[in-house]
Amino acid sequence: MSRQSALRGIPIRTEPQSSLGATERAAVLEVCNRLKVLAGPLIPILHGVQAELGYVPHDALPVIAAELNLTRAEVHGVASFYHYFRKEPAGRRIVYLCRAEACQAVGSRTLEVHARRRLGIDFHQTTADGAVSLEPVYCLGNCALGPSIMIGERLHGRVMPERFDELVADAACGP
Repeated sequence: MSRQSALRGIPIRTEPQSSLGATERAAVLEVCNRLKVLAGPLIPILHGVQAELGYVPHDALPVIAAELNLTRAEVHGVASFYHYFRKEPAGRRIVYLCRAEACQAVGSRTLEVHARRRLGIDFHQTTADGAVSLEPVYCLGNCALGPSIMIGERLHGRVMPERFDELVADAACGP
């Protein structure tokens, strides 16, 4: 007896419950269709969705699960394990603060405390005005010039609290 007949004619694959808008849903499906041919496609798909939408919406997870024939729990487990995947839209500028040992040795812990206090947010959060998101990273490859931050794609070394304030003020005012 086939699985379908065991379920009395109910199709095995059902439309996932999701409140994604039509544009977001189309973007998620396009990424899935383009990347599901890869070996181990889940992480590339999550990266692709984040690249398209700026984050991985919770309601995208059941769509991805259905496209890959995985459980929602499997997709959620991977998406929530990796801190890189955002659950909420990012700010207009993302500040990446290095937390690697080399930067810690030259003051990144002090910079981390200052950054969180100055912005009024914790890691993986965005300021209320949507200007800046703060993200931890574990190496920016700028060890000789720590503590280091990256704003957008621009790397800054030897960043002390005063310089952090200047850099973030400039970034928050940008387009």
